[in-house]
Amino acid sequence: MDMIDQFINYLKSERNYSPYTILNYTNDIHEFIDYLDCNHFPSYDKIKSNIIRYYVSYMSDKGYKSRSIARKMSSLRSFYRFMMMEGVVSTNVFNEISSPKLDKPLPKFLYFEELDALFESINTSTALGKRNMAILELLYGTGMRVSELCQLNVQDFDFYNNNLIVLGKGRKERYLPMYDHMKNALQDYLSQGRMILLAKANDTNLSTVFLNYRGTPLTQRGVRIILNHITDQAAIHVKISPHMLRHSFATHLIDHGADLRSVQELLGHQNLSTTQIYTHISKETLKDAYLHFFPRNKKGDKQ
Repeated sequence: MDMIDQFINYLKSERNYSPYTILNYTNDIHEFIDYLDCNHFPSYDKIKSNIIRYYVSYMSDKGYKSRSIARKMSSLRSFYRFMMMEGVVSTNVFNEISSPKLDKPLPKFLYFEELDALFESINTSTALGKRNMAILELLYGTGMRVSELCQLNVQDFDFYNNNLIVLGKGRKERYLPMYDHMKNALQDYLSQGRMILLAKANDTNLSTVFLNYRGTPLTQRGVRIILNHITDQAAIHVKISPHMLRHSFATHLIDHGADLRSVQELLGHQNLSTTQIYTHISKETLKDAYLHFFPRNKKGDKQ
């Protein structure tokens, strides 16, 4: 097994990265190695930092945006960090070059009216409707990642104690609470909807919670398609994603007084700084409310 294969295996088994993330890492590494080969530079385990500078200039000339360059640099930095761990290289040359500085846009989130429209648009009289309601309740009600949702097994739910366990990044487990609406939607799906879908599968012993219409495990892409369908049914002019529901979960918690540490634990963030962006969203919400409702500002609008 060559070093790249070892690294990809490490991302899968040790870091528990999603297939989509692993694909990006793989493409970024191979693209860099192709660049080295085409320009007759030394092999990737023998390069110096000046070649990294050339590569950054090359990507800029190719029209890559700063965010794309930063992501590729991050992938390669992780690859070289792994090679240091394995004793293949003595230094991480990518640590010597700074990535492009990025503006951090505030995450988009949904308003309560939009969420209500999504929930109300789902027809729960069908097996797929019961499944879709359970998916929406979980993504918004726990803030879990779509990769975590797709990995859920039936035994991960404790309905007696009203909580569930998820396997997050780095194979770290965390417990998440369930509220009544979520619990009811899940029980309705597991006891009725899932059984109908599972009957269509060849393997009726599957423990995966969320299934597609063929009775096989639902993929992350499948979840996104379901959310697009729910959005169309709700007739809201917002393109939603699993991550937007995660952002909405965190934003609404902080808006209603939850402390950052609690939100950090619920989201499974390793660093508190990652969670702090949601305080900025709340400040923007507060500013909008102020400008909209403060009497003197409204009076100024009439002049």
